[in-house]
Amino acid sequence: MRPVSTRTRVGMLAAFTAFTALLSTGSATAATQLNGDWAPFDRCPVDAPAMLAADGITDVATCISSSSATGSITLGKSVVPTGNSDLQLGVIQHSDGTTSLVAPPEGALVADSAEIPGGLLGLMCPNGIPVISGICRQLTDNDLNRVTATIEPAGAPRDFQMTAAFSTGQPILTIPVRIHLKNPFLGDKCYIGTTADPVLLKPQNLTQPALSLQRFAANGPRDDAGEMGRYTFDGADQGDSTFAVPGASGCGAGLLDWAVNLKTGLPSASGKNSVTLNSTSTYFASPYTPASLAPNEGKELSRFWHSAQQ
Repeated sequence: MRPVSTRTRVGMLAAFTAFTALLSTGSATAATQLNGDWAPFDRCPVDAPAMLAADGITDVATCISSSSATGSITLGKSVVPTGNSDLQLGVIQHSDGTTSLVAPPEGALVADSAEIPGGLLGLMCPNGIPVISGICRQLTDNDLNRVTATIEPAGAPRDFQMTAAFSTGQPILTIPVRIHLKNPFLGDKCYIGTTADPVLLKPQNLTQPALSLQRFAANGPRDDAGEMGRYTFDGADQGDSTFAVPGASGCGAGLLDWAVNLKTGLPSASGKNSVTLNSTSTYFASPYTPASLAPNEGKELSRFWHSAQQ
């Protein structure tokens, strides 16, 4: 891999390990299956123009993958578990120390939607308002009561701080998100937060991950003399308890916003909300000696990736 300092690579990984469930765009979709140590990078955007243009000297194309199976989000009075999530990005490392991000066509993150405990009964009932009480009386059907929550992007990540990525307890970057609530009564446009007024998550490392390095052949099998290198970061817990949460909008065409807000305790000020992701697994891969592939490092990375397809 490129002889960039381990601290630089660790910093990039720590930043994007954080909150893999927090930019989710919906249920995980089928992805290309890859052999060996390529397996975690099945959505890496290796064919994006910016990745293909990397020369291996001034710009190095790399792949990041990070996943978490469990966690939870507390918004006001509500606690929602998080399910499987998968973050993948292409990263261009520039010789001046800056980086550029490239998302896969379907978005950087895909994740399982989380089911809100108690469903609509938990969100709005009991309630003394006649229209809400009328809805509550109809919620004997599990499908009518079921509410799912998916956290979606609400803007581009920003405020990346490399030095914070090396330690714990300091914000690494800011991620704008919104929470999409789905239920037949709430409709399909019920959100907590919007693109104009998003939830601003500021991830920080709660624990340090365990670091290891693997070297593997271009098509994936482990090989101590292989063309590819992969850093693995295991076991890092991450979280944030500093973000504020705005009120709901668009629920039941806007007629039920107040009911969701009242029972959920929204809007909710900073300090009353939190997110935790448990034991994330993060992988970072690039050619072991990218300069040796100049001026076609990005094109070679793409060729290696495709050669690993099952």
